[in-house]
Amino acid sequence: MAALTPKFDVERFGILLEGSPRHADILAVTGPVTLQVEKRLLRIYEQMPEPKYVIAIGSCACSGAPFKDCYNVHSGIDVVLPVDVYVPGCPPKPEAIIDGIAKLLQKIKKKGA
Repeated sequence: MAALTPKFDVERFGILLEGSPRHADILAVTGPVTLQVEKRLLRIYEQMPEPKYVIAIGSCACSGAPFKDCYNVHSGIDVVLPVDVYVPGCPPKPEAIIDGIAKLLQKIKKKGA
C-alpha cells in the first residue's frame, strides 16, 4: 500500500488501483497461494481482459516463503498462474515494487514494438 501513497506517486506511470478485475491489466499477488484461494485467484485471472499480466510481490507469492512446506500452500504463484515479474522481499520496499512494475512496462513495450 505504501507504493500507492503520494510520497511515491505511481500515478505518474499510469498505475491506478482498480476495484474490479474486469478493468485491470495487471494482477498483483502479495501473499501465499493456499489451496482454498487457488480457485478464487483463477476466477479473478480469467475475468481480466487480454492482455493480462501477473506480478508476484513478496517472498510468500514468489516461493511460498515460510509456508512452503505446509500441506495447504503452493510453493509460489507460478504453480497456479503464469508470472511475468517477480519482486522478492519480505516485505518488499515500495521502490522495489515500483521497479518491478517499471520492468513489466518495459517488457510490454518491447513485446508491442
